[in-house]
Amino acid sequence: MTTTTRRGVLRAAIAAGAVGAGGLAAADTVALRSESSHQDQEAAHLRGPAPLPYAQVIALDFIGGGTRAGGSLRTAHHVVEAVDGGNVAAWLAMGESMLPSSVAGPRHLKQMPTFPGDVLDHTQSHGDLLLQITGTSPHVVQDAAEHALRELPLWRVRWRLDGVRPENRTEDSRGLARNPFHFTEGYGNPDTPAGVAKRVTITRDQGEPSWAVGGSYQVIRVIRLATDFWDRDTVHEQERIVGRGRDGQWLDGTPGTEQPVFAADPQGKTTPLDSHVRRAAPDRRNPPPLVRRGYNYRHSDDDQGLIFSCFQRNLEQGFEAVQHRLQGEAMAKYTLTVGGGYFFVPPPGDGWINALASR
Repeated sequence: MTTTTRRGVLRAAIAAGAVGAGGLAAADTVALRSESSHQDQEAAHLRGPAPLPYAQVIALDFIGGGTRAGGSLRTAHHVVEAVDGGNVAAWLAMGESMLPSSVAGPRHLKQMPTFPGDVLDHTQSHGDLLLQITGTSPHVVQDAAEHALRELPLWRVRWRLDGVRPENRTEDSRGLARNPFHFTEGYGNPDTPAGVAKRVTITRDQGEPSWAVGGSYQVIRVIRLATDFWDRDTVHEQERIVGRGRDGQWLDGTPGTEQPVFAADPQGKTTPLDSHVRRAAPDRRNPPPLVRRGYNYRHSDDDQGLIFSCFQRNLEQGFEAVQHRLQGEAMAKYTLTVGGGYFFVPPPGDGWINALASR
């Protein structure tokens, strides 16, 4: 079936909203649901200042054919509700193909484009639905993922990655972790829940459909890192390419939790103009409106890198603005984006699924 045809089936099926095969048994739902789970309506993808240290990121395609996908999407929602809570934080995010033509969708949701320098592998890119499961151990994550997939027979795994956050910790109310280039990530995130919500949560004044208010756009980028090539450079060279010290301190001596004034270094003598952090946010006092919550992956010595993940309320002002500024950065020769996609994390609760299925 062609992509266009499959999307047409999906859109028509979701609009119909009937329950499909593969429903989750009520007993399983009760058995798996934690008393401290999603019942408080807290968004799983933003729970806590630091994400849980292990993850599986699973992109799914709907294979129900003539089966009505609206009920299958509802089932997927309930499956995730069942595994979310306690030692697991789990959520769904929709690709643009999941929206029926009769429903106004999130304004910026589309298939992730290929940016300059990308070499996207179709088998590691896009998807109708994203299932992300994070947990306190690889075993916990694997069990939750396998249970969820067993309950979703009308969905096929398109691509799947295991992730880990080495040295995962919270400092100054920010979640930090070490990436494969030996640098600490997370200093650019807000240090309060209110600050996080301001960057990532869609509000009623944005012109988005009412059912999407409270949701977030999620971007996944599978970035292969040339770690062997990188490790040939001195730490001093690496820090000038990144624009920070490995410990997070800025090159002008400003602590990592504070913001330097790049305008005081117009020629880039201290922090190079083509360094990653300076290209990403030329004015650090006006940071990009997004929150990063990524993981490292490792398939082999020659294939390891980042599962870059960020959330925002506006894709154009968030990820895309940063990505365009990064063109020409010094780090480009050490990185290669091979996959990922654009997705939409719906708001907590059942209102969004009722809105989609009723159209």
